[in-house]
Amino acid sequence: MAERGVDLAALPKEVKEQLAELELELSEGDITQKGYEKKRARLLAPYIPQTQNVDPGLQSIQLAPGPGADSSPSPDAGPSASTRQHRSHRSGGARDERYRSDIHTEAVQAALAKHKAEKMAMPMPTKRRSAFVQSSMDNCTPPDTSSASEDEGSLRRRQAAVTAALAQTLQNSEFWINRSIQGSSTSSSASSTLSHGEGNKSHNSVLSQNQTNTLADVLAHTRIESSNVPPDVTSTVPQERNSRVELGSSPVVRGMSRGQSRTSMMDTADGVPVHSRVSTKIQQLLNTLKRPKRPPLSEFFIDDADQIVEVPQPDPNTPRPEGRQIIPVKGEPLGVVSNWPPALQAALGRWGATQAKSPALTALDITGKPLYTLTYGKLWSRSLKLAYTLLNKLGTKNEQVLKPGDRVALVYPNSDPGMFWVAFYGCLLAEVIPVPIEVPLSPKDAGNQQIGFLLGSCGISLALTSEVCLKGLPKTPSGEIQQYKGWPRLRWVVTDTKYLTKPSKDWQPHIPTANTDTAYIEYKASKEGTVMGVAVSKISMLTHCQALTQACNYCEGETVVSVLDFKKDMGLWHGVLTSVMNRIHTISVPYSVMKACPLSWVQRVNVSKARVALVKCRDLHWAMMAHRDQKDISLSSLRMLIVADGSNPWSVSSCDAFLNVFQSHGLKPEVICPCASSPEAMTVAIRRPGARGAPLPARAVLSMAGLSHGVIRVNTEDKNSALTVQDVGHVMPGALMCIVKPEGPPMLCKTDEIGEIVLNSRAGGTMYYGLPGVTKNTFEVIPVNSGGTPIGEVAFTRTGLLGFVGPGSLVFVVGKTEGLLMVSGRRHNADDLVATALAVEPIKTVYRGRIAVFSVTVFYDERIVMVAEQRPDASEEDSFQWMSRVLQAIDGIHQVGLYCLALVPANTLPKTPLGGIHVCETKQRFLEGSLHPCNILMCPHTCVTNLPKPRQKQPVGVGPASIMVGNLVAGKRIAQAAGRELGLIDDQDLSRKHQFLSEALQWRAQSDPDHVLYILLNAKGVAVSTVTCSQLHKRAEKITAALLERGGINTGDNVVLLYPPGIDLIASFYGCLYAGCIPVTVRPPHPQNLTATLPTVRMIIDVSKAACILTTQTLMKTLRSKEAAASVNVKTWPTIIDTDDLPRKRPPQIYKPPTAEMLAYLDFSVSTTGMLTGVKISHAAVSALCRSIKLQCELYSSRQVAICLDPYCGLGFVLWCLSSVYSGHQSILIPPMELENSLPLWLSTLSQYKIRDTFCSCSVMELCTKGLGIQTETLKLRGVNLSCVRSCVVVAEERPRLSLTQSFSKLFKDLGLSPRAVSTAFGSRVNLAIGLQGTAGPDPSTVYVDMKSLRHDRVRLVERGAPQSLPLTESGTILPGVRVIIVNPETKGPLGDSHLGEIWVNSPHNASGYYTIYGEESLQADHFNTRLSFGETQTLWARTGYLGFIKRTELLDASGDRHDALFVVGSLDETLELRGLRYHPIDIETSVSRAHRSIAESAVFTWTNLLVVVAELSGSEQEALDLVPLVTNVVLEEHHLIVGVVVIVDPGVIPINSRGEKQRMHLRDSFLADQLDPIYVAYNM
Repeated sequence: MAERGVDLAALPKEVKEQLAELELELSEGDITQKGYEKKRARLLAPYIPQTQNVDPGLQSIQLAPGPGADSSPSPDAGPSASTRQHRSHRSGGARDERYRSDIHTEAVQAALAKHKAEKMAMPMPTKRRSAFVQSSMDNCTPPDTSSASEDEGSLRRRQAAVTAALAQTLQNSEFWINRSIQGSSTSSSASSTLSHGEGNKSHNSVLSQNQTNTLADVLAHTRIESSNVPPDVTSTVPQERNSRVELGSSPVVRGMSRGQSRTSMMDTADGVPVHSRVSTKIQQLLNTLKRPKRPPLSEFFIDDADQIVEVPQPDPNTPRPEGRQIIPVKGEPLGVVSNWPPALQAALGRWGATQAKSPALTALDITGKPLYTLTYGKLWSRSLKLAYTLLNKLGTKNEQVLKPGDRVALVYPNSDPGMFWVAFYGCLLAEVIPVPIEVPLSPKDAGNQQIGFLLGSCGISLALTSEVCLKGLPKTPSGEIQQYKGWPRLRWVVTDTKYLTKPSKDWQPHIPTANTDTAYIEYKASKEGTVMGVAVSKISMLTHCQALTQACNYCEGETVVSVLDFKKDMGLWHGVLTSVMNRIHTISVPYSVMKACPLSWVQRVNVSKARVALVKCRDLHWAMMAHRDQKDISLSSLRMLIVADGSNPWSVSSCDAFLNVFQSHGLKPEVICPCASSPEAMTVAIRRPGARGAPLPARAVLSMAGLSHGVIRVNTEDKNSALTVQDVGHVMPGALMCIVKPEGPPMLCKTDEIGEIVLNSRAGGTMYYGLPGVTKNTFEVIPVNSGGTPIGEVAFTRTGLLGFVGPGSLVFVVGKTEGLLMVSGRRHNADDLVATALAVEPIKTVYRGRIAVFSVTVFYDERIVMVAEQRPDASEEDSFQWMSRVLQAIDGIHQVGLYCLALVPANTLPKTPLGGIHVCETKQRFLEGSLHPCNILMCPHTCVTNLPKPRQKQPVGVGPASIMVGNLVAGKRIAQAAGRELGLIDDQDLSRKHQFLSEALQWRAQSDPDHVLYILLNAKGVAVSTVTCSQLHKRAEKITAALLERGGINTGDNVVLLYPPGIDLIASFYGCLYAGCIPVTVRPPHPQNLTATLPTVRMIIDVSKAACILTTQTLMKTLRSKEAAASVNVKTWPTIIDTDDLPRKRPPQIYKPPTAEMLAYLDFSVSTTGMLTGVKISHAAVSALCRSIKLQCELYSSRQVAICLDPYCGLGFVLWCLSSVYSGHQSILIPPMELENSLPLWLSTLSQYKIRDTFCSCSVMELCTKGLGIQTETLKLRGVNLSCVRSCVVVAEERPRLSLTQSFSKLFKDLGLSPRAVSTAFGSRVNLAIGLQGTAGPDPSTVYVDMKSLRHDRVRLVERGAPQSLPLTESGTILPGVRVIIVNPETKGPLGDSHLGEIWVNSPHNASGYYTIYGEESLQADHFNTRLSFGETQTLWARTGYLGFIKRTELLDASGDRHDALFVVGSLDETLELRGLRYHPIDIETSVSRAHRSIAESAVFTWTNLLVVVAELSGSEQEALDLVPLVTNVVLEEHHLIVGVVVIVDPGVIPINSRGEKQRMHLRDSFLADQLDPIYVAYNM
């Protein structure tokens, strides 16, 4: 667009006219977009200020004002300009001229200009290109120029033209570029940072590749905000990560050599170098969050034990009503006219007899030409036939199907008024009650189920319809009408004339004088979407017709043109009922005709010289859009133009604009009559037709801020936040009106207060049919005065309209209760917000102005959500700009934040029958995650102002000053516990003789050579190899010999064992011990995924400085293969010895260590924070640990134990390789990977071998739960029986996964598994086994703790099922010889047992220390040998790095004392410190995974104090954006945290280690390095 910087308003008049002509040509398709741009550029060329050093390629991104941008005429342009502006329309309806309100547009520009001054960039979400194909642009949908709704008047407010001023607001790209990019000459040309969302990978990005790169470079070479530490936006407490130094494992650094300079990457707070893109966005996000918020509403949430929600402190400046109490307003008395009929049917009978030739109804065909005219004679005779048929011809002679008073559904399309009239009057004559409903076109129609509710509550079993309509209804394959969900069974009756029977001579309809019986039922949808039937009595129907006749001055024989829906509301009241009473000729213009020919109603008025027209604002707009097609139209015959939705606050601009255009066509200003109505009270007020030359009614210009507090204030100070409303005339004849408070008891309002209009009149609805409870609150309201006493006996009806009574008793309406959003105690109107959004140049973005606004309740307040349909051709850039500007405009004008703004593909929002948006259904879909947006922007940081205050850390209860009395600290028991004594019981021979495991094996090989120690199973459950004590000993000797010969190994060298799980691994371990080497077991690389798994192997080999590698032949080939060479240097491996076929040699002697403190082996493992640590395990620790396990589990040589664990580190390795040799029991080894080929392998082994004790990992249990859950019956048939299992232990280094163990127990209970059998062990790096459920101790106990207290490091037990409770289960019984104590990690002082603290452990099997963390021993020394800061300061403890607590239970342990249970809550390194509180990722993840059925797995981490949630999407990519609001909601509700970034990724992206634990830090690094290839990244504002 060439007009950068052109002030369109200042252009010469003739240039403006040429531009307008151009727009017109484009809109009518006479010129292509390209031609249009070329000509426009040529016209504007002389007026463009020269821009310096701007790359021309970048100009194209700027916002163009869009077609019709000059639509607000300059003051000097005179009337011609203002009429011309209405011509610059697009005939397709894409140009939303009808949301016209210059005042509003101006206000929006001002609000945006104010924001522009703040120059703040918002990070644009990142989206994978494939993700969102515009889905359902149903080609079959007719061009829905209606855009807006029929009933959701919400949309037709103000036009979308935004003038040049707005375009200029964003002309300079600096607005979008973060001001932090200083010192860069290219900053002005770097274009909008918005583009870099895709820049790096999109093939169809707006920028060409090199420009993108310059942008990336600008961003990369800039120190963000030129400060090292990003601002902390979420808490007052600086965040400290207990950061360990990571070994080069971090994938971020992989590509960098040591010496490479870091300038190309950014250093951020945690010192991790980051790829520029993601972190720039996060920085932008931080900058937007750093903006000063408007002073927050007083914190009304106090986070104490009772979680009291406090009432907000009132703001002293809040405007309050000051007027006197309102006096009820009376309408003029209802006149008595002698010849008014006693009932409506009587009127029809009279005209049918005396004026049979007089036309009653003319229907139009699709082109707008008259199709047929129904005369009063025909209407009467057909209605009689139908009445007779209904009462006499539907059943057999003896049984009548319909009796007077029964309800019948009327199902007729909008294009067939004639059939409807006959059916309606036929029902009245038969005295059955008609219930008109919409034609259900498809079972998926929004709100269809609710119509079923209506039919049910009215007890309907019969539906009348036309033949054509019946053919169009959806059928089942057998040809029956489809049964809709929630609908009662219906019998369908066709009412075409040929199927009706002429009544017999003696039959006459019974026409009683109008009474209080129900005449008909009109449906209405409530705010929640429920459809209810408003019953209208015969007397109400008649009185309403009389009141309308008097108010509108109807005369016999007039012609009325109606564009309204004839089934309900004004269309029914005026066009079907009142017209018949007065023998009026109604010309019905159906909705479909209006789509094809928007001017049709004006032409009808012109041709038939109609006196009255019934329209909505929408129809006024359509007529304006098309009016230049007809030069010679005259509207001078109109005496009344009734605007049915004239009570809508934005109708005033429609009426003005229409008058402006059509005054020259004879339209008189005084004929425009807005009116207000509601289904319950029917017509509330209508402006009476004025006399010629009488002064026009006044306008009210109200302050939006006042309105939000429910107070009427004339707007003086700031015209941007003003609302102009027109009156809707006076209250109806014979009615009495009051204004009462919309919430709470119906108290009368003061004169300057906005309230709900209530009406007492004989001409209103009488009840919600079949719903007496709801009826009472709506139809039987007795207003009370300020003292609370009723003002009289008379019952009023609530109208659902909010308004006030102005001077001269004129009624003003400012909104509807159903569109009311109560946010933080202030009222906002959904329609007003829609109008503001539409004033933000939606032309490039919003499809046909279709926008819905509703509120959802999240965290104790309503939050506003806006959903709009996005045009199929809208670019990401335009959409995002539009969204960010809408946020700013709404913030500026309404002083309220949008919580969520979503764009969905065109035509995908659920529709109401006449094409409007079905708001309730939209809200429903939003909340259940089935809206499928294609763009979304969440702003919880702006909206959520009621969070608890961030906590300041308090000093911990137990401090050095506390008096220690025995085991009590300051009145609390010190949290410590110990296992049994590890005395030298029953084990003397072995433990005394053999300090070393190598000796134990030799002793077993001599004393019991043929005892089978190990059985290894394959996937089929077949024992592929077994090994006896002597075989194991001999095999170990062979390996020792090979080591000494081929490896040239010295005593104390480290040797890497690289084997698949099996017996070779065990043999080579003992081979190393025999040779005096130190074994290091390493998981072999995965042959299909070498690039990912081989570097870890290489790293352990390098870190452990291994002298040689023992492995199998296959693995040896892999290590030297070409594929391996791609990811590591294969030339520098240490000596590799394959142990597959070794010569039979015995070593000269078997090594015996001089002391038990010597190292036995190294245990390497990658922690969940992605850190590789090796710990040193001494011979003494090995023996102590094996002995401890032997005692706890009562293991003897006669026992069999099944092990399904990875044998490379931790307790898994101990059980697989060490324990059997020590205790002599037989171990059945099941490699976990075999379960992938045969899931039931582990369980069937337990059953086959009648195993009592088994050990497995979380991943194994998860595999079985997910994979075998539905196969329990099959397993039972195969004879699998688990009743033998006494203990099934999950080996873990984390909080026990209670939900997993419980579902496992429940699922396999049918196979005989005892619920008491399953438990979880606990170990850590410093001590491989701390708790393990043995045979003697009590069952593991489960407690429920309060999550709020836990965040404060306090433990408060609550009842099961309490809100915010977290179930935790004990981590096994503490092993013999082990002592644990709970310590404050900061002060290192012991804690009482109601505190959460770090678990410290003292035991003979503690590890001896870390094996090199790159020279950081000093940093880590205190992990192994540390003392308490007070209390018992002599003991040396090891720090586990896990938080937990100890609870003394009522259960007794083996020695008869009360049992102390140890509960592990989570890893200290993983906790998130946010808002001064401590969160455990697993708790947030549990909530996130519950948020939507398509979230397979999730992980959370923090980055610069922003909470980042990564969710794996298991559904289709369409659902990706549905997750963003749901994840944000659930974390806010349950954890009181605002999510900063939501990342949606493919399944399997979250890295999980071999123990089944999430590697959150790896994930964080990959995210920051932009290596995740996410489906979508949403940055919450």
